[in-house]
Amino acid sequence: MFKNVFGSGFLVRTAHVILTWLTTLILFLHDTDLRRQEENGEQLQPVLFVLLVLASVLLYFAVSLMDPGFVLSDSDATFTLGVAEEQQEMIPPVSKAPRQRRCGFCLLQQPMRAKHCQTCKRCVRRYDHHCPWIENCVGERNHRWFVLYLLVQLLALLWGVNLAWSGFSYAPTWKTWLRQNGFLLAAFLVAAVFVLVVALLLGSHLYLVSLNTTTWEFMSRHRISYLKHCGADENPFDRGVPRNLRDFFCVCRAVAWEEVYFREGSDPV
Repeated sequence: MFKNVFGSGFLVRTAHVILTWLTTLILFLHDTDLRRQEENGEQLQPVLFVLLVLASVLLYFAVSLMDPGFVLSDSDATFTLGVAEEQQEMIPPVSKAPRQRRCGFCLLQQPMRAKHCQTCKRCVRRYDHHCPWIENCVGERNHRWFVLYLLVQLLALLWGVNLAWSGFSYAPTWKTWLRQNGFLLAAFLVAAVFVLVVALLLGSHLYLVSLNTTTWEFMSRHRISYLKHCGADENPFDRGVPRNLRDFFCVCRAVAWEEVYFREGSDPV
Protein backbone atom coordinates (compact mmCIF):
# COMPACT_ATOMS: atom_id res chain seq x y z
CA MET A 1 0.00 0.00 0.00
CA PHE A 2 2.76 2.43 0.83
CA LYS A 3 5.87 3.28 -1.13
CA ASN A 4 9.32 3.67 0.34
CA VAL A 5 9.34 6.64 2.76
CA PHE A 6 12.91 7.50 1.82
CA GLY A 7 12.29 7.72 -1.92
CA SER A 8 12.71 10.76 -4.14
CA GLY A 9 10.07 12.69 -2.23
CA PHE A 10 11.83 12.52 1.13
CA LEU A 11 13.14 16.09 0.95
CA VAL A 12 9.77 17.48 -0.14
CA ARG A 13 7.95 15.71 2.68
CA THR A 14 10.56 16.81 5.20
CA ALA A 15 10.25 20.42 4.03
CA HIS A 16 6.46 20.22 4.40
CA VAL A 17 6.68 18.93 7.98
CA ILE A 18 9.35 21.47 9.01
CA LEU A 19 7.44 24.40 7.49
CA THR A 20 4.17 23.28 9.10
CA TRP A 21 5.50 22.85 12.62
CA LEU A 22 7.80 25.89 12.41
CA THR A 23 4.81 28.08 11.54
CA THR A 24 2.82 26.51 14.38
CA LEU A 25 5.67 27.16 16.82
CA ILE A 26 5.88 30.83 15.78
CA LEU A 27 2.15 31.23 16.47
CA PHE A 28 2.66 29.84 19.98
CA LEU A 29 5.77 31.90 20.77
CA HIS A 30 4.33 35.29 19.79
CA ASP A 31 1.58 37.14 21.62
CA THR A 32 -1.26 35.73 19.52
CA ASP A 33 -4.74 34.75 20.69
CA LEU A 34 -3.39 31.21 20.94
CA ARG A 35 -0.63 32.23 23.33
CA ARG A 36 -2.94 34.42 25.42
CA GLN A 37 -5.49 31.63 25.81
CA GLU A 38 -2.76 29.22 26.83
CA GLU A 39 -1.44 31.66 29.46
CA ASN A 40 -4.96 32.16 30.83
CA GLY A 41 -5.38 28.42 31.27
CA GLU A 42 -7.82 28.06 28.36
CA GLN A 43 -6.48 24.94 26.69
CA LEU A 44 -9.39 23.98 24.41
CA GLN A 45 -8.57 26.08 21.34
CA PRO A 46 -4.77 25.55 21.52
CA VAL A 47 -5.32 21.78 21.73
CA LEU A 48 -7.85 21.83 18.88
CA PHE A 49 -5.49 23.86 16.70
CA VAL A 50 -2.59 21.45 17.32
CA LEU A 51 -4.86 18.47 16.59
CA LEU A 52 -6.02 20.11 13.35
CA VAL A 53 -2.42 20.71 12.26
CA LEU A 54 -1.52 17.14 13.21
CA ALA A 55 -4.47 15.80 11.20
CA SER A 56 -3.32 17.79 8.16
CA VAL A 57 0.21 16.36 8.47
CA LEU A 58 -1.06 12.79 8.83
CA LEU A 59 -3.37 13.18 5.84
CA TYR A 60 -0.48 14.64 3.86
CA PHE A 61 1.64 11.55 4.53
CA ALA A 62 -1.27 9.22 3.82
CA VAL A 63 -1.91 10.80 0.40
CA SER A 64 1.80 11.11 -0.35
CA LEU A 65 2.70 7.50 0.45
CA MET A 66 -0.49 5.77 -0.65
CA ASP A 67 -0.73 3.71 -3.82
CA PRO A 68 -2.78 6.01 -6.09
CA GLY A 69 -4.05 3.06 -8.13
CA PHE A 70 -1.05 1.74 -10.03
CA VAL A 71 -1.79 -0.75 -12.81
CA LEU A 72 0.37 -3.70 -11.78
CA SER A 73 -0.48 -6.26 -14.47
CA ASP A 74 -2.67 -6.91 -17.49
CA SER A 75 -5.24 -8.50 -15.20
CA ASP A 76 -5.91 -5.08 -13.64
CA ALA A 77 -7.38 -4.00 -16.97
CA THR A 78 -9.78 -6.96 -17.02
CA PHE A 79 -12.22 -5.97 -14.34
CA THR A 80 -15.14 -8.22 -13.41
CA LEU A 81 -18.37 -7.05 -11.86
CA GLY A 82 -20.38 -8.54 -9.03
CA VAL A 83 -18.11 -7.41 -6.20
CA ALA A 84 -20.58 -5.28 -4.29
CA GLU A 85 -24.21 -4.26 -4.60
CA GLU A 86 -23.50 -0.54 -4.69
CA GLN A 87 -20.90 -1.12 -7.42
CA GLN A 88 -23.38 -3.05 -9.56
CA GLU A 89 -25.84 -0.21 -9.11
CA MET A 90 -23.45 2.38 -10.51
CA ILE A 91 -22.25 0.25 -13.47
CA PRO A 92 -25.00 -0.55 -15.99
CA PRO A 93 -24.76 -3.51 -18.38
CA VAL A 94 -22.89 -3.11 -21.65
CA SER A 95 -23.81 -3.80 -25.22
CA LYS A 96 -20.29 -4.25 -26.59
CA ALA A 97 -16.81 -4.77 -25.20
CA PRO A 98 -14.37 -1.86 -25.42
CA ARG A 99 -11.02 -2.17 -27.09
CA GLN A 100 -8.25 -2.01 -24.51
CA ARG A 101 -5.09 0.00 -25.06
CA ARG A 102 -1.55 -1.07 -24.29
CA CYS A 103 0.76 1.48 -22.71
CA GLY A 104 3.71 2.41 -24.91
CA PHE A 105 6.00 2.81 -21.87
CA CYS A 106 5.29 -0.01 -19.40
CA LEU A 107 3.61 -2.23 -22.04
CA LEU A 108 0.66 -3.07 -19.76
CA GLN A 109 -2.95 -2.99 -20.85
CA GLN A 110 -4.50 0.27 -19.65
CA PRO A 111 -8.00 0.38 -18.15
CA MET A 112 -10.11 3.26 -19.41
CA ARG A 113 -9.25 6.59 -17.71
CA ALA A 114 -5.77 5.31 -16.82
CA LYS A 115 -2.67 7.20 -17.88
CA HIS A 116 1.07 6.57 -17.70
CA CYS A 117 2.86 8.98 -15.35
CA GLN A 118 6.30 9.92 -16.62
CA THR A 119 7.48 10.83 -13.11
CA CYS A 120 6.27 7.68 -11.33
CA LYS A 121 6.96 5.62 -14.47
CA ARG A 122 3.74 3.64 -13.96
CA CYS A 123 0.17 3.67 -15.22
CA VAL A 124 -2.42 4.98 -12.76
CA ARG A 125 -6.12 4.10 -12.71
CA ARG A 126 -8.43 7.12 -13.11
CA TYR A 127 -5.39 9.35 -13.34
CA ASP A 128 -5.98 12.93 -12.20
CA HIS A 129 -2.49 14.50 -12.07
CA HIS A 130 0.97 14.12 -10.59
CA CYS A 131 1.37 16.47 -7.63
CA PRO A 132 4.97 17.59 -6.96
CA TRP A 133 4.07 18.81 -3.45
CA ILE A 134 3.12 15.29 -2.31
CA GLU A 135 5.57 13.65 -4.77
CA ASN A 136 2.90 11.19 -5.82
CA CYS A 137 0.15 10.77 -8.38
CA VAL A 138 -3.46 11.52 -7.56
CA GLY A 139 -5.56 8.68 -8.87
CA GLU A 140 -8.45 6.36 -8.17
CA ARG A 141 -7.31 5.15 -4.74
CA ASN A 142 -6.14 8.39 -3.13
CA HIS A 143 -8.13 11.12 -4.89
CA ARG A 144 -10.83 11.37 -2.20
CA TRP A 145 -8.14 11.46 0.48
CA PHE A 146 -6.39 14.23 -1.45
CA VAL A 147 -9.57 16.33 -1.43
CA LEU A 148 -10.02 15.66 2.31
CA TYR A 149 -6.42 16.68 2.91
CA LEU A 150 -6.96 19.95 1.03
CA LEU A 151 -10.04 20.69 3.14
CA VAL A 152 -8.28 20.05 6.47
CA GLN A 153 -5.20 21.96 5.31
CA LEU A 154 -7.34 24.95 4.30
CA LEU A 155 -9.06 25.04 7.70
CA ALA A 156 -5.70 24.92 9.50
CA LEU A 157 -4.26 27.67 7.28
CA LEU A 158 -7.25 29.98 7.70
CA TRP A 159 -7.05 29.56 11.46
CA GLY A 160 -3.31 30.19 11.33
CA VAL A 161 -3.75 33.41 9.32
CA ASN A 162 -6.28 34.68 11.85
CA LEU A 163 -3.96 33.81 14.77
CA ALA A 164 -0.97 35.49 13.13
CA TRP A 165 -3.00 38.65 12.49
CA SER A 166 -4.01 38.75 16.17
CA GLY A 167 -0.37 38.75 17.25
CA PHE A 168 0.92 41.83 15.46
CA SER A 169 2.00 44.45 18.00
CA TYR A 170 2.36 48.21 17.63
CA ALA A 171 5.79 49.86 17.32
CA PRO A 172 6.69 53.53 16.73
CA THR A 173 8.93 52.82 13.70
CA TRP A 174 9.00 50.28 10.88
CA LYS A 175 12.41 49.04 11.95
CA THR A 176 11.22 48.35 15.47
CA TRP A 177 8.00 46.81 14.17
CA LEU A 178 9.88 44.41 11.88
CA ARG A 179 12.20 43.44 14.72
CA GLN A 180 9.22 42.62 16.92
CA ASN A 181 6.99 41.03 14.29
CA GLY A 182 9.37 39.76 11.59
CA PHE A 183 8.94 36.04 12.21
CA LEU A 184 5.20 36.45 12.72
CA LEU A 185 4.96 38.40 9.47
CA ALA A 186 6.79 35.60 7.66
CA ALA A 187 4.40 33.03 9.11
CA PHE A 188 1.42 35.18 8.11
CA LEU A 189 2.63 35.60 4.52
CA VAL A 190 3.42 31.88 4.12
CA ALA A 191 0.01 30.89 5.47
CA ALA A 192 -1.78 33.50 3.34
CA VAL A 193 -0.10 32.33 0.14
CA PHE A 194 -0.95 28.71 0.87
CA VAL A 195 -4.55 29.68 1.71
CA LEU A 196 -4.91 31.05 -1.82
CA VAL A 197 -3.27 28.02 -3.45
CA VAL A 198 -5.13 25.40 -1.41
CA ALA A 199 -8.49 27.18 -1.81
CA LEU A 200 -8.07 27.26 -5.59
CA LEU A 201 -7.05 23.59 -5.66
CA LEU A 202 -9.93 22.50 -3.44
CA GLY A 203 -12.47 24.50 -5.42
CA SER A 204 -11.26 23.17 -8.77
CA HIS A 205 -11.19 19.55 -7.58
CA LEU A 206 -14.69 19.74 -6.08
CA TYR A 207 -15.93 21.23 -9.36
CA LEU A 208 -14.33 18.46 -11.44
CA VAL A 209 -15.50 15.75 -9.03
CA SER A 210 -19.08 17.07 -9.28
CA LEU A 211 -18.84 16.50 -13.06
CA ASN A 212 -17.10 13.12 -12.68
CA THR A 213 -14.10 14.21 -14.69
CA THR A 214 -10.41 14.50 -13.86
CA THR A 215 -7.83 17.24 -14.24
CA TRP A 216 -6.15 15.30 -17.04
CA GLU A 217 -9.45 14.74 -18.89
CA PHE A 218 -10.49 18.38 -18.41
CA MET A 219 -7.19 19.77 -19.72
CA SER A 220 -6.49 17.25 -22.49
CA ARG A 221 -9.86 15.96 -23.68
CA HIS A 222 -9.01 16.93 -27.29
CA ARG A 223 -6.15 14.37 -27.19
CA ILE A 224 -7.91 11.55 -25.28
CA SER A 225 -9.28 8.86 -27.57
CA TYR A 226 -12.50 8.22 -25.65
CA LEU A 227 -13.33 11.94 -25.23
CA LYS A 228 -12.04 13.83 -28.28
CA HIS A 229 -15.09 12.92 -30.36
CA CYS A 230 -17.55 13.97 -27.66
CA GLY A 231 -19.16 17.38 -27.64
CA ALA A 232 -17.70 20.21 -25.61
CA ASP A 233 -20.31 19.74 -22.87
CA GLU A 234 -20.61 15.97 -23.17
CA ASN A 235 -19.13 13.69 -20.50
CA PRO A 236 -19.91 9.96 -20.80
CA PHE A 237 -19.13 9.41 -17.11
CA ASP A 238 -21.38 12.17 -15.73
CA ARG A 239 -24.36 10.85 -13.75
CA GLY A 240 -25.51 14.10 -12.20
CA VAL A 241 -23.89 16.14 -9.44
CA PRO A 242 -25.47 14.38 -6.41
CA ARG A 243 -24.61 10.90 -7.66
CA ASN A 244 -21.16 11.92 -8.85
CA LEU A 245 -20.34 13.25 -5.38
CA ARG A 246 -21.86 10.22 -3.66
CA ASP A 247 -19.93 7.76 -5.81
CA PHE A 248 -16.68 9.69 -5.38
CA PHE A 249 -16.80 9.96 -1.59
CA CYS A 250 -18.72 6.80 -0.68
CA VAL A 251 -17.85 4.07 -3.22
CA CYS A 252 -14.40 2.84 -2.26
CA ARG A 253 -14.00 -0.03 -4.71
CA ALA A 254 -12.37 0.08 -8.13
CA VAL A 255 -14.73 0.90 -10.98
CA ALA A 256 -14.80 -0.62 -14.46
CA TRP A 257 -15.08 2.65 -16.39
CA GLU A 258 -15.36 0.75 -19.67
CA GLU A 259 -18.72 -0.50 -18.44
CA VAL A 260 -19.91 3.01 -17.61
CA TYR A 261 -18.67 4.39 -20.94
CA PHE A 262 -20.30 1.70 -23.05
CA ARG A 263 -23.52 1.62 -21.08
CA GLU A 264 -26.60 0.60 -22.96
CA GLY A 265 -28.07 3.39 -25.02
CA SER A 266 -24.87 5.36 -25.41
CA ASP A 267 -22.96 5.91 -28.60
CA PRO A 268 -19.50 4.39 -28.18
CA VAL A 269 -16.66 6.29 -29.77
